Amino acid sequence: MKKLFDNLSYKISRETTRQYSTSFSLGIMALSPHIRNPIYAIYGYVRLADEIVDSFHDYNKRELLEKYREETFQSLEKGISLNPILNSFQQTVKRYNIDHNLINLFLKSMEMDLQQIDYNSQLYKDYILGSAEVVGLMCLHVFTDGNIEEFEKLKPYAMKLGSVFQKVNFLRDMKDDYQILGRCYFPNLDIAYFDNMMKSDIEKDIEVEFGIALEGIKKLPRSSRFGVYLAFRYYISLFKKIRKISAAKIINQRVRISNGRKLSLMMSSYVQYKTTLL
Repeated sequence: MKKLFDNLSYKISRETTRQYSTSFSLGIMALSPHIRNPIYAIYGYVRLADEIVDSFHDYNKRELLEKYREETFQSLEKGISLNPILNSFQQTVKRYNIDHNLINLFLKSMEMDLQQIDYNSQLYKDYILGSAEVVGLMCLHVFTDGNIEEFEKLKPYAMKLGSVFQKVNFLRDMKDDYQILGRCYFPNLDIAYFDNMMKSDIEKDIEVEFGIALEGIKKLPRSSRFGVYLAFRYYISLFKKIRKISAAKIINQRVRISNGRKLSLMMSSYVQYKTTLL
């Protein structure tokens, strides 16, 4: 029966999430059970594309990404894929009527990572839209479960949350992005001249977006509110740690939150959630 394969597909997407992100795994576990699998499926899908462009250095990345694109839309057309991650993703896209344009925008940003780009303000916005904001919108389709009015109301907040998570990632990953992958996403920024003033300007932008995103989290359905709030708290904690580090250190080390700290945040977040978000 295909149901057995479908169940296996979601399990593989779940395990992919666990292997690559402790933070998102804990956040997803805090969602209502009936929406966990679809979110695992979305994370597994975007994670695999990200791995193609970031990690598979000994292979033809462009060819692999193009094949991934082809197989994505073939699976959506046929309703099945022998790639379990694509199989769970296509089911999620169909179940929640996720706009195919969101998938195209995401893959377009992944393609941008295949070339050296000197980012200006517009390219920076384009990349964040495709790599992060549309992922937030995919998840929002699941959270609102087909309620178009609710989706449209929460859409700006979901995009802002995806954006701020990505910008924190950019700061956290500046060392590896530049030294290993030869990238710097922040617009018109020369790493050689990156200083505390530039870092502070980026952080001010991030701080504003965190505030807007939190307002949206408070409006989410109960089934997703705490899980998203937990992810938000992880990123706030990471951001606070980054703020304490100089620009010189940021480009020479990767900031992390320990698993013990993440578990502590999970417990404290629940208390804060109960007192401030209900």
